[in-house]
Amino acid sequence: MPAHDTHEAVDEATRDIAEVPAVEIITTAAVHLMSAAAVKVGLADDPDGQIDLDEARKLINALAGLITAGAPEISDMHARSLRDGLRSLQLAFREASSIPDAIGQGPGEKWTGPVT
Repeated sequence: MPAHDTHEAVDEATRDIAEVPAVEIITTAAVHLMSAAAVKVGLADDPDGQIDLDEARKLINALAGLITAGAPEISDMHARSLRDGLRSLQLAFREASSIPDAIGQGPGEKWTGPVT
């Protein structure tokens, strides 16, 4: 791709992102984190080949931080469904762990509080 075409593509992407509301960007980022965490915690098609709790912990922590920080900026309807998804992931993580974290010490619980 010639440099001129590359610059046009970047300019077009920049214009496109400028038109996207913040709530949509926040929820899209959260959904990507949620999807990746679900795979890593073993909730996908091939749990034996895809489970990676170390990676899942990182993703769930990032997701919890984003939801906690972003919730006041988005509607309660969006925040509630994201929190529900996060809680489900936290519980799935605890269930998938051979030695579960203590209540309040699991991934994301630093931001969400204890999940039981």
